[in-house]
Amino acid sequence: MATHELRAITYNLLTGGLDAGDDTRLRAQTEMLAHLTPDILSLQECTGWTNRHLCQVADALGMVPVGMARSRVRRVPDPYNGTALLIRDSSVRLMDWWIVGEGDFHHALIRAQLRPVAAGSDPSSDFTVFATHFDWSSGAARLDEARMLTDYGGPFPGAPRGALLLGDLNTPDRHPDWSLVPRNLHSRYRLVSPDGHFGRADRRAVQVLLESGWQDPQMLFGDPEAASVGYYYPNEPVLLRLDYTLVSGLVVTSYAIYDTPAARGLSDHLPVVLDVDVMAGAPAAGLTVEPEGKSRV
Repeated sequence: MATHELRAITYNLLTGGLDAGDDTRLRAQTEMLAHLTPDILSLQECTGWTNRHLCQVADALGMVPVGMARSRVRRVPDPYNGTALLIRDSSVRLMDWWIVGEGDFHHALIRAQLRPVAAGSDPSSDFTVFATHFDWSSGAARLDEARMLTDYGGPFPGAPRGALLLGDLNTPDRHPDWSLVPRNLHSRYRLVSPDGHFGRADRRAVQVLLESGWQDPQMLFGDPEAASVGYYYPNEPVLLRLDYTLVSGLVVTSYAIYDTPAARGLSDHLPVVLDVDVMAGAPAAGLTVEPEGKSRV
């Protein structure tokens, strides 16, 4: 049976990689991503970006933009803050794409139907990719956003057999020592009782996705303790994973959070890297793992 491995990455840039208009950090981030050789790239916090920034990054990576969707503006003046999806068109073809849930997502949700170049004109290997950034403000808002993605955790009429969900889901993957988190940030990440007291980490958004059939490669394949945040801010040294590459109906060959001293200095998030075989004939629901898969990062 034919196989075709693709690499998908999600990465939150932190204010677009721009610091008071200086793009030094963005250029270093682009060099890091070029080293990681993504075929599919979901970027969050493209803050301050114009189409020029998007095209410059795409050109430097040998990729093409699918699109960039603007976050919903709540404060004025706010700089442009976008979520972007890019692909390597020598590896995968864009069949169609949509901005989904406008007005319902605080940030954005991009949905694309992709086809491996190796599949030619055969649509049987088409798959769906979502690039997103869930709401930062509360678990309840994130839960509402997650419910727009649960249908794709398994077979769904008219949808390709497999799917990837790439994004900063702003949802803790564990229950940390809350004394290490500034108290004014607790409401973002903890359950809130009717009387206003804080409870455990609010994991409902990711949990409802997993209960709906989406699978988490880090729990099945990677290091469960690896964290994508907690290295950047001295006043918040809390190791968590807020960034996810969830999979439905595709074969995972490797997975890792790209964690180096240089990467820790470029953003408050680390890139999450997933290698997936999109033509291996995985079941229509669930995730298959190659037992001897090794990361290329």
